[in-house]
Amino acid sequence: MASDWREETMQAGGVNLQVFHGGEGEPLLVLHGAGGNPGWMPYHEALAEQFHVYAPSHPGFGASDRPDWIDRLHDLAYVYHWFLDELKLGPLPVLGFSMGGWLAAEMMAMYPELIRRVALVGAAGMKPSEGEITDIFLMTPEEVAELRFYDKSQVPQYDELFGQSPTPEQQQMAVWDREMSALLTWKPYMYNPKMPFLMAQVKTPALIVWGKQDAIVPLHCGERYAQAISGAVLKVIDQCGHSPQFEKPQAFLDAVLPFLTAH
Repeated sequence: MASDWREETMQAGGVNLQVFHGGEGEPLLVLHGAGGNPGWMPYHEALAEQFHVYAPSHPGFGASDRPDWIDRLHDLAYVYHWFLDELKLGPLPVLGFSMGGWLAAEMMAMYPELIRRVALVGAAGMKPSEGEITDIFLMTPEEVAELRFYDKSQVPQYDELFGQSPTPEQQQMAVWDREMSALLTWKPYMYNPKMPFLMAQVKTPALIVWGKQDAIVPLHCGERYAQAISGAVLKVIDQCGHSPQFEKPQAFLDAVLPFLTAH
């Protein structure tokens, strides 16, 4: 990795957060999904050519604190309000993946003055009126990994990024992350029934990015986000599953970089 990225502990309202950050330019907040923070990845590196990227581990994930009072997704939105306020980062663009996209949508509704524009990638949070969001907690992590990509042979450096056997420490961390995801997203599973009404009030520029063959969060959820948010643009990436940032990295960057850098 070329950029001068680093891992640090930062505070938000008394909550210690593990944060990977680096790059040049204005700040960009990147919010990970239910599988946990993957660390500094090639797409962070590419984004860091245009931004100073902040990629925190949500409370309860990775090496971040797990406060007892956090048990719903909108609780995380409060923590990130404090994070942006204490670091004086807003207003800034936000990029959210899967559950992190749901979180970004909640933040956009809760404090739009701090969010300049939002890109939601395969975002949970919106109940599909056709089909359903796959229940990843009824599956093994290996089964979820198989569903994540349309064709894993398309993923650059797949073996390096995903093909290694996890260490015991990594296995334990994955269990903790999975427990926290279940706590935050259960009943109703992976959506907020208020989301269509919240998004109807949003005036923040929004880009919705989806893999056409997403087998975890169906494309119909992306279409509902695009319909609900005034002026939102939906970008669908063909022959791509739930994680375009890994499976179709150039198409992903071609979609999000012009949007995130626009003023």
